Amino acid sequence: MCAGKLLLLSLLDVYSFEEEEPVLDPHLAKHLAHFGIDMLQMHVTENGVRDNEIKPRVSEWEMIQESGMKLKPMYGPGYTGMKNLGNSCYISSLMQAIFSIPEFQRAYVGNLPRIFDYSPLDPTQDFNTQMAKLGHGLLSGQYSKPPVKSELIEQVMKEEHKPQHNGISPRMFKAFVSKGHPEFSSNRQQDAQEFFLHLINLIERNRIGSENPSDVFRFLVEERTQCCQSRKVRYTERVDYIMQLPVAMEAAINKDELIAYELKRREAETARRPPPELIRARIPFRACLQAFLEPENVADFWSSALQAKSAGVKTSRFASFPEYLVVQIKKFTFGLDWIPKKLDVSIDMPDVLDISHLRAKGLQPGEEELPDISPPIIIPDDPKDGAMNRFMDPPDIDESSVMQLAEMGFPLEACRKAVYYTGNMGAEVAFNWIIAHMEEPDFAEPLAIPSYGAAAYSGAGGSGALGLDNHPPEEMVAIIASMGFQRNVAVQALRATNNNLEHAIDWIFSHPDAEGNETTSEALDVGNHVNANSLAESDPEGPTIKDGSGRYELFGFVSHMGTSTMSGHYVCHVKKEGRWVIYNDLKVCASERPPKELGYIYFYHRIPS
Repeated sequence: MCAGKLLLLSLLDVYSFEEEEPVLDPHLAKHLAHFGIDMLQMHVTENGVRDNEIKPRVSEWEMIQESGMKLKPMYGPGYTGMKNLGNSCYISSLMQAIFSIPEFQRAYVGNLPRIFDYSPLDPTQDFNTQMAKLGHGLLSGQYSKPPVKSELIEQVMKEEHKPQHNGISPRMFKAFVSKGHPEFSSNRQQDAQEFFLHLINLIERNRIGSENPSDVFRFLVEERTQCCQSRKVRYTERVDYIMQLPVAMEAAINKDELIAYELKRREAETARRPPPELIRARIPFRACLQAFLEPENVADFWSSALQAKSAGVKTSRFASFPEYLVVQIKKFTFGLDWIPKKLDVSIDMPDVLDISHLRAKGLQPGEEELPDISPPIIIPDDPKDGAMNRFMDPPDIDESSVMQLAEMGFPLEACRKAVYYTGNMGAEVAFNWIIAHMEEPDFAEPLAIPSYGAAAYSGAGGSGALGLDNHPPEEMVAIIASMGFQRNVAVQALRATNNNLEHAIDWIFSHPDAEGNETTSEALDVGNHVNANSLAESDPEGPTIKDGSGRYELFGFVSHMGTSTMSGHYVCHVKKEGRWVIYNDLKVCASERPPKELGYIYFYHRIPS
């Protein structure tokens, strides 16, 4: 784990994160004893297993960092490392990939003089200044110079190794981009995919004139929702920045090996023997792509054709193909005990990717669209209090999801709020809400379910129809705003759908150019655990969509080592000048065996037609 660790100890070396290199430890025996290893007796004291009985294994850490290989250091422009601040490797790895893209190089480093000339009095509080500064540090070559031969000779003669002072520190950049964010501003390790979306949001908010480098990632997704009973369909489009591929564990091609390994592992654990050699699930990429294409059930689907709740399924296709395709392998999931875990898998990611067959086709001949009708508003009839007729029923809270979260150790009231504010979308989504809000002062305070419609129904008349001049319930506005949409858009969507939360969100996706009548200074905030499809565009002309062919070539990937996004270490591999380069904090070397099958986030660029 990067965060908080000074030394990473093994039987072979001692690695110092502070000095970014292996070091000599005069108290190695004492430190190893702390972990239950008796160096003098050469056995592990915790279970009595001799170390020479342990079979050598190639771990995820060794493969991704290409340990044990004599990697040639790289120097010069574009080969600059970044210092690990203890928990900043997720930022460093992602920014190395971002600044290998020409559009980002031109937008920030190419515009550096103009950005600096027009920077505010306090440049530490300006996003574009910090991006230009970071990009210049990575691309100028000023902080990536080979050691002088005389210094190397002196070190050899004195039998000492001094760390090189190449590389830059992202301290100021990290302080700015994480300011006010409940997770990125903490000292914990974070998810690189979530930081990517957060960065896209910052770029959108701080665009330089008409130039917006994040345009290269943006694409449109066509979602087709079908009522299973009436067979009628609805087509909507939304903006996205990342393709999320599920891991098709059931398609592993080495199932027999995995079953045998699991049996041996349990036997070894029971007998207190060393574990067997690791067997990793090998998943074909085509199986993950097929899982992406499979229809998914729509929770709590209301069919406008039947005017009632029904079963519904949804499929997604590309309405446009981006210039640069970012693919995330969804390795992080929940176990049967609802504890977050990481899937240790190997996927044969292709160097050349063709997703042309994923192009959306729109409404097909013979398909009938679902009527554009909102569900009716149910007003309860409470004889005890006639005034209650002015209120909507508060939504039910899925108690099973609440209990699943509570069993993980979170406060009960916090769990109830998490399930409520995520619209009963399941424990996994609610868990993400908890992580994003757990540091708030009222995190564990009781949930006060609002009385819906109090403001919206005033002046509505006996029929229950909403007056458009009335403000929607503030709680519903807050729910939509927490998903990343602007407040004025949330208000407009609720007014257009009679304050139906689910349909208001659908309305936003189907009206990407929507503008509310209100003016607001609230900036679009993606938050910590919000998917890219929640990003709303503030440009009244709508987002810029760069469409083209669906053929891509791999040029970079970010890998994660560890069992959780809250721990571990990130490393980046980028293909430059026809060869792969590994960026491991301050170490920048020519890669010998890029572990493409173990990546977490992949970067593809479009192949010109």
